[in-house]
Amino acid sequence: MGTKNQPTESLSRKVVRGGIWVFGLNLTVRGLGLIRTIILARLLIPLDFGLVGIATIAISALEVFTATGFSTALIQKKGTATDYLDTVWCIEIIRSIGLAIILLFLAPIIAGFFENTKAVPVLRVMAITMGISAFRNIGIIYFDKEFQFNKQFVYNLGTEIASLSISIYLAFILRNVWAIIYGTLAGTIAKIILSYILHPYRPKLKFEVDKAKELFSFGKWILGSGIIIFLMFHGDDAFVGKFLGTAALGFYTMAYTISNLPATEITGVISRVTFPAYSKLQNDIPKLREGYIKVLQLTAFLSFPLSGGIFILAPDFTKIFLGDKWMPMVPAMQVLTLFGMIRAIGAATAQLFQGVGQPKTLTKMEALALFLLAILIYPLSIRWGILGTALAATLATLIPAMLSFYKAVKIIDWNMMDLSKVILPPLINTGIMILIIFALKRGNIVGITNFLLFIAIGILSYFYTTYLFMKFFKYRILALIKESISALGG
Repeated sequence: MGTKNQPTESLSRKVVRGGIWVFGLNLTVRGLGLIRTIILARLLIPLDFGLVGIATIAISALEVFTATGFSTALIQKKGTATDYLDTVWCIEIIRSIGLAIILLFLAPIIAGFFENTKAVPVLRVMAITMGISAFRNIGIIYFDKEFQFNKQFVYNLGTEIASLSISIYLAFILRNVWAIIYGTLAGTIAKIILSYILHPYRPKLKFEVDKAKELFSFGKWILGSGIIIFLMFHGDDAFVGKFLGTAALGFYTMAYTISNLPATEITGVISRVTFPAYSKLQNDIPKLREGYIKVLQLTAFLSFPLSGGIFILAPDFTKIFLGDKWMPMVPAMQVLTLFGMIRAIGAATAQLFQGVGQPKTLTKMEALALFLLAILIYPLSIRWGILGTALAATLATLIPAMLSFYKAVKIIDWNMMDLSKVILPPLINTGIMILIIFALKRGNIVGITNFLLFIAIGILSYFYTTYLFMKFFKYRILALIKESISALGG
């Protein structure tokens, strides 16, 4: 029996080690990113961030509507994927160069759609960046597939440092959007160089049609899912940029970035670690269930209080660190923290669907979310501006998230009552934390000293109520944390 279970135990330890590496990476990278955001927000204006938002929408649209899903298919594929790497690398190069050429020619049309000619040169430089990005070493997919997240740490950290240093340096000199654009270009170049330093694989110009067809059978659902995700996560951006203006888009993208920091970090860890793990456990339902429950419990425990803290302290953070010019985005940012919470806990379920080879189910849930967004976004945005857009995005994710959980518990042979026991304790504890800070603040915007004090009070109150749940309601989060630390050491 011990021999039989050893591979799964080894995998569990790999998942925990990988998770801590990725969480450490995300924490470091996002910490640096937050510093960059604060400095750039002080030096630049919302219009500059809106121009970057236009370029992001255009590039994301081109990439998503031509996505192959091959990299995801290689991670999901059982066994080695070496024979497929050259084919995927060739396809990605052809695709990226083609998209770059298309974007170069479409730049005036896209800028015309958003009624801002300043976007034309920005789009063209970003097109060049997109074209060269595909030349990175395809061997880096093994960072995910084989849980080599220590290398992923160095890879992403080096990229972030290059982008951050160039962006901040140029922001002090140029004081315009080009600081961000050239910083992005520097990060892309660093990414290519590091990919060949950190992984020994050397791709070749070799294309095999039969292997491409085999991967496409899985990747077509990733393509469908990607298109819907783009429309879901960038449709609101495009709507704001078109109907509310480029400056409003700058406010909205900044509000989204800050409010979803916890969700971005948590989902980043989940996507990197659990997808390859679920793929390896897809035929072992008890172990799959155990892994999913633990991931969900830890995700809720971490993401809920972080999102709650951003919600209650959003006005204070914005005034202290970003400045008065960013205050109009605060209500939207507060609503988007709820969106981030839903997104964080939904990430575990999304990776479960892909890991067990059911991307079709995920695509259907995302299609429903998109349908709801399409119904809600116009009336709410026209009525309340970017606050209405934030409400539409949040409401559109809620029902599909509930349906996804229902589907997930069927896959792992569980029930919704047990699922609620995993999610409710951190949700209740976060609510209590918010109420305590709200009562102490009394609706006032505080200075830096009180801001830090309220963070400390929030942390203490959250952990104290968590302790009460552990003592009186058998909430086992501490046991899970100790288990994770033990596995890391093992």
